[in-house]
Amino acid sequence: MMTMTLRIALILVSLGTFCLIVRRIRHSKMQIESAIFWIVLALVLVVYSLFPSVADFCAHVLGIYATTNFLFLFAIFILIVKVFYMTVHISQLETKVKELVQQMALEEKKHEEEI
Repeated sequence: MMTMTLRIALILVSLGTFCLIVRRIRHSKMQIESAIFWIVLALVLVVYSLFPSVADFCAHVLGIYATTNFLFLFAIFILIVKVFYMTVHISQLETKVKELVQQMALEEKKHEEEI
């Protein structure tokens, strides 16, 4: 069972995260594709806090004794998945940067040979 303090904390953190993400999108400091993850996560936490029976059910199905332990496990799992996808994305960007640098070097060498 979730305590009232935990429920209020989840609602406040979720709404705060949602407002922060919306503000960053408005000021063009964050792409919408990146913000969708955080908005969905905030909405899931609001659902868990408004309807604690959903979190209790998920904890029971997974065999986790305390709902708070389920929420921590859920948060850790989601963040690990996010870090994995960010690592893949960074790796792709590094590959693109390396290819661009190589292409620029070839273009510069070609330009020097023409002169």
